[in-house]
Amino acid sequence: MKTILIVEDEPKLLEVVSSYLKNEGFHTLEALNATDALKRMNKDSIDFVVLDLMLPDMSGEELCQRIRQAHTIPILMLTAKVKEEDRINGLALGADDYMAKPFSPRELVMRIKTILRRSGNGELLAEQVTYNGGDLKIDAGKQEVFVKGETVNLTPNEYKLLLTFGRHPNRVFSREELVEKILGFDFEGDSRTIDQHVKNLRYKLENDPKNPTYIVTVFGVGYKFTGGGHV
Repeated sequence: MKTILIVEDEPKLLEVVSSYLKNEGFHTLEALNATDALKRMNKDSIDFVVLDLMLPDMSGEELCQRIRQAHTIPILMLTAKVKEEDRINGLALGADDYMAKPFSPRELVMRIKTILRRSGNGELLAEQVTYNGGDLKIDAGKQEVFVKGETVNLTPNEYKLLLTFGRHPNRVFSREELVEKILGFDFEGDSRTIDQHVKNLRYKLENDPKNPTYIVTVFGVGYKFTGGGHV
């Protein structure tokens, strides 16, 4: 049974979301503020976080960053902020999805199921694959990534994105293709959402993210992975 931490300062909404998730077979933990959420993260084994951005003691953005420092579990943000830049900022902080209030609890449940399914059973490469003379290593068996021997913490979507690229070196992917593979065919946001995930991945993999050598932009089309042949 998957455990989902719901961080929401509105008790009624917290109760509704928790009830829907329990009815779908999930175990839920609840936190009304960031302090309680961090205590839960340190104490309990959690598989997914539903995070409201407007909390009384700390911004949801800061809490997301704190969680990301130690965990790679999926995070879905809930917020009344509806501007595109707010959504992009949330993804830049490491969130895997973003829903604006008011929202359908049923849709929330389906998004959580989709993210959990994709984060747990992505297609794998060979057990271990290296690129660029060994500078980049993907250990698919352990779902770990190393850059120059150092472990790199990727979010589930970043890891799926890297696997997608790694399976098809030098293949050009359109943004729409990547959105379908990473976020799902039912994703209703802007296809340029994938740009932020690519930006985050470059920041973690590249020596110079502004002049990438692994994931390059194919202008007018999308992206391709040029990590070279397997070593």
